[in-house]
Amino acid sequence: MNRITLPAHAKLNLTLDILRRRPDGYHDLQMVMQSVELHDDVKVTLTDGEGIVCRCGPIPGDESNLCVKAARAFFAQTGVVQGGGLAIDVVKRIPVQAGMAGGSSDAAATLRALRKLLKPELLGEELERIGAAVGSDVPYCLRGGTALAEGRGERITTLRAAPPFQVVLCKPDFDISTPALFARVHVSELWSRPDTSGMLAALHRGDADGVLARVKNVFENVLPPECVEVFEIKKKLHDLHAEACAMTGSGPTVFGLFRDEAEAKRAFRALRREYSKTFLTRFV
Repeated sequence: MNRITLPAHAKLNLTLDILRRRPDGYHDLQMVMQSVELHDDVKVTLTDGEGIVCRCGPIPGDESNLCVKAARAFFAQTGVVQGGGLAIDVVKRIPVQAGMAGGSSDAAATLRALRKLLKPELLGEELERIGAAVGSDVPYCLRGGTALAEGRGERITTLRAAPPFQVVLCKPDFDISTPALFARVHVSELWSRPDTSGMLAALHRGDADGVLARVKNVFENVLPPECVEVFEIKKKLHDLHAEACAMTGSGPTVFGLFRDEAEAKRAFRALRREYSKTFLTRFV
């Protein structure tokens, strides 16, 4: 086998809290993460050529690409000798700079593909360690499902699967710089924090109402005024009978959770008329 194609699922933050600023300049985070059906496709091919060729739709395939970084980290840290070339082809469906870890998920799929092709005995824990050197969200994207992510996002604890909600995703037509948003954070001034322990307890019980009541992202506290559309989309989702709404990651994508599939479809159709980057998906 010299070729494999794997899905790279988008993620949502059911909760996102910023606990403290660390001496190294990063922040300690606490996040309950959830993967959804929306995904990119990542095809990794061992070739007779030389070097790494990455074709990734709208994203440059140069050394800055997380798939390329993931491949280089895999070879460097496993000792596997790259006997030929490598081609990485990504079919993008997850919007870029959307707070859904699209690039990190593509990198994780690249790592999983390389393990299957070249070193199937490599343990999952070792693959996550390699992933952590590529990006903070990569270890979670390797694990997937429902999980608690801590530290910079690299410490992952698998949780009981969340109830099977339908999801409407809506990305407005602007991007948010993650470093710029972190620069606005003063931890002592954050308010309306998520109840992470309550979310964990609700997930453990399989309590859908408890999960819905605790969906929250502390980054919404520090959005600049020009990002007011995030809150407008949240209101629209609530008006369309979403049972919980929040921004995911550092945004600007907003998601709404539904138990009723027909309501989710109606909300999707309504928002899609205003926002082209609107998606109907579900938890996986």
